Amino acid sequence: MTRRAAIVVLDGLGIGPAHDTDAYGDTGSDTLGNVLRQTGGLDLPRLAELGLGHCAPLAGVPAVPSPSAAHGSCEPVSPGKDSTTGHWEICGLTLARPFPTYPDGFPEAVIAEFSRLTGRGVLGNTPASGTGILDEHGEEHRRTGRWLVYTSADSVFQIAAHEATVPLEELYAACATARRLLQGEHGVSRVIARPFDGEPGAWIRTPRRKDYSLPPPGPTLLDRLAERHIPRVGVGKVDDLFAGRGITSIHTTTNGEAYVSIEGALLAMDRGLLLANVIEFDQTWGHRNDVPGFVRGLRELDRELPRMLAPVRRDDLVIFTADHGNDPTTPSTDHSREVVPLLVLGPRVRAVGLGRRPTMADIGQTVAEFLGVTPLPTGTSFLSEVWID
Repeated sequence: MTRRAAIVVLDGLGIGPAHDTDAYGDTGSDTLGNVLRQTGGLDLPRLAELGLGHCAPLAGVPAVPSPSAAHGSCEPVSPGKDSTTGHWEICGLTLARPFPTYPDGFPEAVIAEFSRLTGRGVLGNTPASGTGILDEHGEEHRRTGRWLVYTSADSVFQIAAHEATVPLEELYAACATARRLLQGEHGVSRVIARPFDGEPGAWIRTPRRKDYSLPPPGPTLLDRLAERHIPRVGVGKVDDLFAGRGITSIHTTTNGEAYVSIEGALLAMDRGLLLANVIEFDQTWGHRNDVPGFVRGLRELDRELPRMLAPVRRDDLVIFTADHGNDPTTPSTDHSREVVPLLVLGPRVRAVGLGRRPTMADIGQTVAEFLGVTPLPTGTSFLSEVWID
């Protein structure tokens, strides 16, 4: 079989409240809707033509009479609102229990053991934004060489270090140590290396971030494809999110780099799956409450769509979605529990309404059927609704 599928995850681009948004403390979060309302609506003609305005009511994005893509939205069903959980669910693996979070910081026993194993002390150990922790402790870190450890509303153990104070490889080694330490009861979703540079008042997080995830506890779409030796091509941090299981990836630091890599992969691939993470809606703009940056990113996405999708072939299936929300218009700088958009396109795709799907796992199940592999444990395929034989 020479079919090709692509799943493009616009990280953090939620499209409205989920059924349980209030339970996560995210009342009022509506990432794309709030950004468009706050800016008075944006002209996004290519996204509108696909059918984005049919996914949810969006200021300035009309529900065009004849969209070119199948359209809808997906509820998150796994507990949590982090990238790992979202990507796993997209690829057909849902969780019964959430990853642990630490609103009061990590237990002293965990911090003491991490310090002993790595040979450095620890500063912080508190929930914080990535820039806030640098403002509070960056200068002391440079003076003492102690790790900056912090978390967020998500299940993360983040370690920041100035690149002139701690060699990058030592930071990565410390993260690998933390990953081995944080198992079982304290098995956080991700350990994240957060290297930075600069001076007090002008700290800069460098692009050499690295994520250390737990391996998926069950089969994913990537595993099913690997069993059949069907190629898997990654763009962005997807290999990190699956702990390197079943995929390797071209890492990108900006959305623009991701779009170029997606285009290149579609030009080069003969068959199989392209799984891409487009990071800046989350990392650069959502977490920093940067609405103007978010707006520029939406316009860039709309502008780049024709070039990115130019290599799509007659038998290709392409899906655009997201993994969670990250609303830059709310006081929070954390992820938000939201439904995600669903746009399905290709020359042989019927542009039907897909409604509000009960789980993001429907995406993985659809691609599993499309590429002819064993069905996944969760999700319902919508392939028969969209594919024209």
